[in-house]
Amino acid sequence: TRISNGRNLDFDVSSLNVFQQPGCFYQNYEAVIKIGKNVHIAGNVGIITQNHNPENPDEHLPAESVIIGDHCWIGMNAIILPGVVLGDHTTVGAGAVVTHSVDGHCVIAGNPAHIIKKIDKNEK
Repeated sequence: TRISNGRNLDFDVSSLNVFQQPGCFYQNYEAVIKIGKNVHIAGNVGIITQNHNPENPDEHLPAESVIIGDHCWIGMNAIILPGVVLGDHTTVGAGAVVTHSVDGHCVIAGNPAHIIKKIDKNEK
């Protein structure tokens, strides 16, 4: 696991296990990555807070924080892009590229990721 800036990483101790998976990349030089309670992140996941400017790759776009809610599960090889907020109880399918925020209580997958299943908030 590689973390660009430990000062820009906010996580609940119940999610400490997310830093034990191999190949993960937490790119947070200028913006915060916030990880909620009881989150699971599989190997080779990338969480990115800043991209290059497509008009001039020598420049970066403004950094945007990424927030992962409580009780989320992010599958292997998923990528979460700048500014994304995952609401509580979001499952991200393996290999998904998450470009937009979701309210939670859902399963998202694909490239770009989209909701493939809603999860009843009353289910346990």
